[in-house]
Amino acid sequence: MSNDVTANTLEGGTAGLVSDWSADKEVFPVPWGKGMMWIFLLSDTFIFTCFLTAYMTVRVSASDSWPNTSQVFSLNIAGNDIPLILIAIMTFILISSSGTMAMAVNYGYRKDKKRTAYLMFATAMFGASFVGMQVFEWSKLISEGVRPWTNPMGAEQFGSCFFMITGFHGLHVSLGVIYLLVIARKVHRGDYDKTNSYHVVEIAGLYWHFVDLVWVFIFAFFYLW
Repeated sequence: MSNDVTANTLEGGTAGLVSDWSADKEVFPVPWGKGMMWIFLLSDTFIFTCFLTAYMTVRVSASDSWPNTSQVFSLNIAGNDIPLILIAIMTFILISSSGTMAMAVNYGYRKDKKRTAYLMFATAMFGASFVGMQVFEWSKLISEGVRPWTNPMGAEQFGSCFFMITGFHGLHVSLGVIYLLVIARKVHRGDYDKTNSYHVVEIAGLYWHFVDLVWVFIFAFFYLW
């Protein structure tokens, strides 16, 4: 008797599962856009991990001396060479942008489209200033003779590692700035009031926080090591 009940329960459970999947029901209560963003960020994590691992391997195995990053990335201000001052400012800007993005997400869930749009715009401006400083940093090193295939300051691999890692991250920041501006405009215009959902703001926030987190690792491993 008990075996018959168990068999009927299993059969009903399997049929229910098949019915749920065929009806296109969500298995987990997560919006598809948010889920896809997590998958994208996971794949991007693998790429940045490979880049940083390759950089550390190349640096340890380099036959020539590795340039001192404190000297390479120093700026002469009022006659004094200040090490990593530009990099410190860039890091501060990105960390600050995470704060404005978090506030934008918070106001988005409150349906305050005006403050959400303004905070996203401020975040995009932080990102644009970061990219501008990175362009200045690239121009400075190029003027000093650093190329992906050569480096007058020491190990030749320094140039290829620098342009590859910072360039790939800078591309992410640049695309993020465009992404934030587009979403901010749509929020300000009231496009998401029709669906009464601001999930897209949180999705944009996930991308931006990821970009900021990756920079922390680049700052630690490339500039401070």
